[in-house]
Amino acid sequence: MRKLFALAATITAVTLPSGTQPAATEPASSESTPTTQESPNLRSTAAQRDAVSITVYNQNFGLVREIRTLDLPSGRIALEYGDVASSIQPETVYIRSLSGGPLQVLEQNYQFDLLSPQKLLEKYVGRMVNVYRTNPQTGVDEVIEAEVVSVNGGTILRIGGEITFNYPGRFGFPEVPDNLIAEPTLLWRLDATGGQQQIEVSYLTGGLNWKSDYVMVLNEDDDGAALTGWVTLTNQSGTAYENARLQLVAGDVQRVHGNMRPESRVRMMMVDAMAVRESDGFTENAFFEYHLYTLGRPTDLMNNEQKQVTLLESDDFGVEKKLIFHGATHYYRGQYGQITSNQKVGVFLDFENSERNGLGMPLPKGVVRVYKRDHTGALQFIGEDLIDHTPRDEELRIKMGEAFDVVADRRQMDYTVISRCVSESTWQIDLRNHKDEDVEVMLVEPVGGDWQVLSSTHRFEKTDAWTFTLTPEVEARGETRVEYRVRVRWC
Repeated sequence: MRKLFALAATITAVTLPSGTQPAATEPASSESTPTTQESPNLRSTAAQRDAVSITVYNQNFGLVREIRTLDLPSGRIALEYGDVASSIQPETVYIRSLSGGPLQVLEQNYQFDLLSPQKLLEKYVGRMVNVYRTNPQTGVDEVIEAEVVSVNGGTILRIGGEITFNYPGRFGFPEVPDNLIAEPTLLWRLDATGGQQQIEVSYLTGGLNWKSDYVMVLNEDDDGAALTGWVTLTNQSGTAYENARLQLVAGDVQRVHGNMRPESRVRMMMVDAMAVRESDGFTENAFFEYHLYTLGRPTDLMNNEQKQVTLLESDDFGVEKKLIFHGATHYYRGQYGQITSNQKVGVFLDFENSERNGLGMPLPKGVVRVYKRDHTGALQFIGEDLIDHTPRDEELRIKMGEAFDVVADRRQMDYTVISRCVSESTWQIDLRNHKDEDVEVMLVEPVGGDWQVLSSTHRFEKTDAWTFTLTPEVEARGETRVEYRVRVRWC
């Protein structure tokens, strides 16, 4: 590619009539218009960065913005812009001069044919190489000339008029081909004025990702907790960003894949920095219809590195533990007898994401891992769950697991067909509590259809058109029986 540009700068194609010789070139006078020529390739590396900022999205891509100071000659030049991400999307590159001088990009090429042993062998197919072997008796390297015939599925060589493969030895190459490069590079043809210019370059790249995780510590009475949020950043973009300004974008950002219509919007986590103790933590600003979160200090994002940064902290907020036993809609449309026996009851933690409850900021989607101290004061892991994006003043419910000491049996005691689409059934649920304290168990009954509770041993609450709940209390080491009759019409 470098030779190609050099030739392009010195060769001019001229069409002349047959038999006509080119005219002798007159020396240019001081009043003549200068001829535009292309200078040899220049190269810019990360060492010329004045600043770099990274905006990371949680769908494995990011926006890179760099400012570099370049000393450019006047006229048309070829500039190799190195130290870019190997996962760069070349069509997203945006270039502008911050110095105010004219700068026109005539052409951009993305070189990604990277140097590797396999690529080097492929470029030498049909050419001669040296193969070095160590003589086991003398310990001296002996060199043999060989022609590379093919490298498909293995290296095939012609040595001394014979074709061979899997020949042991170390290959030696006279030079690196010009069309192989050590790292991904943008090659620009520019038309610029001479002198120093600050250039801003922005592009999208894959391989940058972030996610949030939470650590919750439940108190002794299970009615309060502390919460710490983490941002986990992963850089697999192919290059490092040192002393970078880090930002996170939260919102539903739509992206187009190829020439297809936009798929469902790329779901971004809505993040908000809660009370971060250090002044150099994350701060939040509204940006378009999204939120922009900026880390208050520079940080290094090295290639193939995972970094964690504290996002939020809350020392104390209210939590309610609930035991919940779920039913199913199909129970009410047929005869089943005993459906579940010794069925364990689910354990959940409910809390409100509000300021009056010690929280009050939007929580990003992530995994909440919950710990509690045992009788010795040591933290023990008690469960984890995934939460979706939760705005402020919304309720959250996370499942911890199944209760060990609280079990339930569900039986259908009666089933009567009233008509083709109407039936009545009587249900009995026995709850047994083997703990040393009283508990409440929420029974969630998703009936479905047009339903009516005809009788019930306990007070019920209609939560929506398809569900009602009962919350009986079960004494320590005791048992409670719940019975109700319901009429259902489904057509």
